[in-house]
Order: sequence, then structure tokens, then C-alpha cells
Amino acid sequence: MTAPLKLNVQDEEDLSVLAAAAQDFIVRVGDMTYLPKRRRFVLVGNRFKWEDAADAPGPLNEGAQRLYARVRAGLHFDGVMGVKTSNILMDRKEAILDLLTLSYDAKGGGMGEITLVFAGGGALLLEIECIDAALSDMGQPWTTPRKPEHGVADDPS
Repeated sequence: MTAPLKLNVQDEEDLSVLAAAAQDFIVRVGDMTYLPKRRRFVLVGNRFKWEDAADAPGPLNEGAQRLYARVRAGLHFDGVMGVKTSNILMDRKEAILDLLTLSYDAKGGGMGEITLVFAGGGALLLEIECIDAALSDMGQPWTTPRKPEHGVADDPS
């Protein structure tokens, strides 16, 4: 397995790397918070280790199935001026969200919006003064037999 991942994100190119690394990040609603005085938005959850999920053979379980890995990780965005939610009930602290992707929309003068898109149609929009984020793995990874799939529902394969 690879070393713990630590990403510092300062521009759009870095943000695309973050989007790939954080795809299928599983987070409880109660493990996300906006700290307006610090202008920081924080998520703590379980990150699928895509960097270890390449086609190369990995460990097998007793049934000879390929094993993958997840790791506890923290993700934060700084310079956050405001947060808007869509189709996420923030009072349901135990609800689980699966991050599909994130995108950036520049608004000029360094300002912009980062949208975190979750499975099921939920989204968080972060109004930012600049791109400033970090992702850090925390602790040891654990194995999982499931690799997230993102196929088309009507695809028979």
C-alpha cells in the first residue's frame, strides 16, 4: 500500500487532483462543519484509496476476491466566506453522504465557488476568496472487498 496521502491545494490543477483523490469520500453529516470565524469548512470521513486500486493485483481475502482499502481522512477548505446546501438535511447528523466529485467556478478577483457533489443529488457550495484546501490521511488504512462503481444504470455489463 502507498504512504498516507497529503495534498495541499492552491489552484485549479491541484483541485482536479483533489477531486480524483476524494472521489467516494464517505462522510456523516455530523462530521462536516463550517467555522465562520476561521473561514474554514471541514469534513472528516473515510476515503477510498484510489491510488491503491489500480489494475495491479492486490491482497486477496479467503474467497480469493481482490481487496481494496479505505482510510480515515480529513479535508478542509480555507478562505470560505459562506456555505450553501442543496438536498442535504444538516440536522440529520447520522446521515451518510458519498462525495462523487467537486468543481470550481471562478468569479473573478480570486473569488469563486467550489461545489461538492454527493450521490443522491446533494451538494454543498463553498463561496471562497481563493483556492486553499488540504486533504490528509489519518491513521492506518483497512481493507474492503468493494470498489465503488460508477456505471450507467442501464448498462448490462
